[in-house]
Amino acid sequence: MVVDLIGSCRAFVSVSEAGTFTAGAALARIPQPVASRRIAALERHFGERLFDRSTRRATLTPFGRDMLPSAKRLVALADTMEHDARRARLRPMRLAMPETCTVRALAELDAAARALDVFLEFRQAPPRERAELVRTQEVRAALTAVPGEEGTWKVSLGLAGGGRSRAGVLHLETLRVGRSGRSPRRVWIQPEDDVPHLRDRLFRIRDSVGLRPAQVSVADSLTAAAAAVFGSDDLLLCSAAQATELGLTWRRVGEIELVRGFEITAGPGEDAQRLRARLWPDIARCLGAEETT
Repeated sequence: MVVDLIGSCRAFVSVSEAGTFTAGAALARIPQPVASRRIAALERHFGERLFDRSTRRATLTPFGRDMLPSAKRLVALADTMEHDARRARLRPMRLAMPETCTVRALAELDAAARALDVFLEFRQAPPRERAELVRTQEVRAALTAVPGEEGTWKVSLGLAGGGRSRAGVLHLETLRVGRSGRSPRRVWIQPEDDVPHLRDRLFRIRDSVGLRPAQVSVADSLTAAAAAVFGSDDLLLCSAAQATELGLTWRRVGEIELVRGFEITAGPGEDAQRLRARLWPDIARCLGAEETT
């Protein structure tokens, strides 16, 4: 017979402190018959009586007095372990996120995670830094940038600018500098998209359609890129959600389909699988990704 050693010792300690089986059971928050069965099982396990049952009070036998200190230590250790387990469950998981995620989007993801007893602590950083944060164990997991076809989450990109346009597609070739002498329109790449699978593909299209090298440039920050667009006819490479947030008109790129891909990178353990399985749609909404599996 398998003995619940911790449960039986807890009943043993409670009854010894309360002086009766009824009061001890109440102290241990279990029914009195359960306390009696557990103590009886412990006595069978040890082969000796713990209590003298010839009186109305629960009086310890000499063997019971000898065993009580060890039982108290075991119960105290179990209580400490339970406390540590609760603290470990509540400890936030540090998660590196793209800088493109808004405060509201992060807050909604945090709230969704808390409802599942997952506690997150966000650190926003550019793509290369997010991967490095996982490697140096400064975070437990990160949403890292990968090619669109490899991503668990995918975000379509297009070009956004001021004014209104009826066209749903904008071809980069229409940005070629003519003979009018007007300043060339530029396409700004924000730091989140300064990765080879996006930046280099856009550069190749730029060159193939005859744009000047400076017409497609990487900005120092999203703020700087947006400021350049607000003050001119320049365009920002971004998602439709970002364009809406910035009050810009968004169109797809005519010559190429550009997609941000995101994957979870994590250290040893089950963090990546847990986030992917339990928070997939919530992370998708935070990233502005297409919610399809």
